[in-house]
Amino acid sequence: MGENPRAARLAKQIQQIVATAIDREIKDPRMELITVTDTRVTGDLHDATVYYTVRGHDIDDEPDLDQAAEALHRARGQIRKIVGDALNVRFTPTLTFEYDSIPGASASMEELLNRARERDAELARLREGAKPAGDSNPYKE
Repeated sequence: MGENPRAARLAKQIQQIVATAIDREIKDPRMELITVTDTRVTGDLHDATVYYTVRGHDIDDEPDLDQAAEALHRARGQIRKIVGDALNVRFTPTLTFEYDSIPGASASMEELLNRARERDAELARLREGAKPAGDSNPYKE
């Protein structure tokens, strides 16, 4: 079945509102490194799941997922209030925050593909000057 178009529009609005609220209105320093990646709303428009990622302070730094989850959990009511004020709906959806592991998985998959491409190029270089073993005509005549 197709997705409810109203739910999709509402999800997009909620995603923008939550991202703006995290960036500008919530004053928790643990939320500075959180990025909202997607939002899904149920067909009855009562529940919204907000997916997020967390980046590290430095390139090599691992993000603190527990701190980010705790910060979002503590600010959930305030964010829901902001969403309710910004939306023109009868019932403000309850918000659930879930860590989005897809960007990390795709980065590791991209790294594996790059290694495979490098190995293919190396094998192609080795094959350039190769000659078959044995005679040029291995069949007896």
